[in-house]
Amino acid sequence: MSHFSTLRTKLTDAEILKASLRGLGICVNTNAAVRGSNGQRIPAEIVAVLEGEYDLGWLRNADGSFNLIADLWGVANKHNQAELINSINQKYAVNKTLAEVKRPGLQNANVKLVVQ
Repeated sequence: MSHFSTLRTKLTDAEILKASLRGLGICVNTNAAVRGSNGQRIPAEIVAVLEGEYDLGWLRNADGSFNLIADLWGVANKHNQAELINSINQKYAVNKTLAEVKRPGLQNANVKLVVQ
């Protein structure tokens, strides 16, 4: 019986997701297996290799967004999963915003980014 859960996200940019994970000090693998309970593994496009025996993974949907795939019970044994996922989402949002601001046409805009 699989313990993996799939959660829909609004994340769409693989490179920004990988950079965000690395920015949080998380090792990233691509096209790898997400580790779950009892040695179960499930393939994912992006894998955040966490301390312990469990990982977080992301698989792309047809619409370009990613689903988060993880054995959330296992992740929660070693990590505060809400805090971990929130920190990933926040880092992604900041990095995505900074990337958008650097796009042509916005480079000369007077933009002030405030992170709370």
